[in-house]
Amino acid sequence: MEGPNREAAGEMETGQTLTDRQGHPIHDNQNVRTVGDRGPTTLENYHFLEKITHFDRERIPERVVHARGAGAHGYFEAYGTVGDEPVSTYTRAKLFQEQGKRTPVFVRFSTVVHGSGSPETLRDPRGFAVKFYTEEGNWDLVGNNLKIFFIRDPLKFPDMVHAFKPDPVSNVPGPVGMFDFVSRSPEATHMITFLFSPWGIPANYRQMQGSGVNTYKWVNAEGNAVLIKYHWEPLKQGIRNLTQKEASEIQGMNDSHATQDLYEAIERGDYPEWELCVQIMSDDEHPELEFDPLDPTKLWPPEQFPFLKVGKMVLDRNPENYYNEVEQVAFGTGVLVDGLDFSDDKLLQGRTFSYSDTQRYRVGSNYLQLPINAPKKRVATNQRGGQMQYYVDQAPGQNPHVDYEPSMMDGLKEAVQSGKPHEPHYNERLVRKPIERSLNFKQAGDTYRAFEEWEREELVSNLVGALSLCSSEIQEQMVKHFTEADQDYGRRVAEGLQHHTGGGDMREQAVEEAKREGKEADPY
Repeated sequence: MEGPNREAAGEMETGQTLTDRQGHPIHDNQNVRTVGDRGPTTLENYHFLEKITHFDRERIPERVVHARGAGAHGYFEAYGTVGDEPVSTYTRAKLFQEQGKRTPVFVRFSTVVHGSGSPETLRDPRGFAVKFYTEEGNWDLVGNNLKIFFIRDPLKFPDMVHAFKPDPVSNVPGPVGMFDFVSRSPEATHMITFLFSPWGIPANYRQMQGSGVNTYKWVNAEGNAVLIKYHWEPLKQGIRNLTQKEASEIQGMNDSHATQDLYEAIERGDYPEWELCVQIMSDDEHPELEFDPLDPTKLWPPEQFPFLKVGKMVLDRNPENYYNEVEQVAFGTGVLVDGLDFSDDKLLQGRTFSYSDTQRYRVGSNYLQLPINAPKKRVATNQRGGQMQYYVDQAPGQNPHVDYEPSMMDGLKEAVQSGKPHEPHYNERLVRKPIERSLNFKQAGDTYRAFEEWEREELVSNLVGALSLCSSEIQEQMVKHFTEADQDYGRRVAEGLQHHTGGGDMREQAVEEAKREGKEADPY
């Protein structure tokens, strides 16, 4: 994206003349200034210092999770209905109200645990984050390809990520820490069942589902709310997953296959499409259900809470610059517009603080002024200063001396409420307790039985291969969890571990093979 005054060129310059950031024309971009042609260099090498210090800072801190990603622009087109009903019955959010109404979007797909240079074939959840640039400001729908999660309490999130990351001493990744953690976190059994099945390695970003994972609320004009689950379902491109063998073969040929697939599909005009569906539940505790509807480790059964279509998304434009758009785009679960709201889902509320706080650290306190993050509507705040402030969020006619509210001296004024506020009522003790209806294993068993036989075989094979690297204590605990989910599930994993003859850790074999197969060479 071009900055201001790019058309103004100095004397003896053309539109293609190289300059530094101060606008100085650069006459020699090949040689630093030195004492003689052999050096040493001198401290006043301003162009070199400006160039190298910017280079030193070209990478903002890598995301702790979702570091490896790809993205694209597009639009969301509303149907004006939710199922067969007017969408206004449930929400007053303007982007949904009119049939055919289009809202610009930017989507970032990612892998969750591994670093920015990691292969896109690794077994890992995939991020699926959508930024809607609505007329009422931005809405971020931040989710994953899988519809559930490992934990339900945000206090466990840093430990979960640490357990899944490489060993803090050796920096070698492996499954031991992960299974050590999940063996003591039975609520993760359902997610582990999905992750180690073929659903743990989508074929690419275009051919996977998306989900908001957490429970949200919709609020209508009367202030009445319902509980909501969001789902992105691929339209024309369908859903495809990989076996571990297929993924390993692809990784040997291309470690960026999903990024390349997305980019090339859009370049040739094969625009991927997803339909946005919601599940709706009344806003109460639902004691008739076996599970708590706010529990992100659970699926809402579609036969009880059907998927209702509300619109479709089309991605039709690639980024112009990966860093400016895909790397610097910043999402947060707290970024909602009027008519959308939070539920009491504990994990959602923890994410809502953490996500935006991360962006302020990673990108900077004024990250929302970057073009990829800025809303496509007017912004007027009383926030001032901070690192890399690009402009002042000032309204036309606003008194520049007034950076506070309330004021009678032409300062900013509060907006008019567009509908009745949603005011949930609470009357409970302040406690530290897990949810009562944990139901840690039942849905994992349902999922296992719903898999096709080849998917069950792949799941067991992948689990046996990973658990074979763990201690017998961890293996026994995980087998107990799988058996609680389904007797056949636990039995097959146990038998697989008992008869495992995989020759030990494949990674250790790779180390030894590299030493054995390496070709000798003389020093030069």
